[in-house]
Amino acid sequence: MAKRLACQLFVSRLSSYTTNQELKTLFSPFGLVTQARLVKDPKTQRPKGFGFVSFRSEEEAQKALEAMNGRIVRGRLIFVEVANSESPETGDSSA
Repeated sequence: MAKRLACQLFVSRLSSYTTNQELKTLFSPFGLVTQARLVKDPKTQRPKGFGFVSFRSEEEAQKALEAMNGRIVRGRLIFVEVANSESPETGDSSA
């Protein structure tokens, strides 16, 4: 049985002008996006240039990963990978 973990993608090197809605729209052609969330700096509230996109199914996430990884978006080369749900090395407790 597939775990829901593989349904979430980590997207990096995004333009700091990218919005949550734009991120969702960018990945929508590949399936039902259940969540698109940019990580923001807590002080400035500006996007840090990376975020997460969640899909309804693992197949949709895989299609998006294959199509979007290495694409140019807003003049920037973006990277897409399966999100690592446990990130012990970051020490970030804001989850």
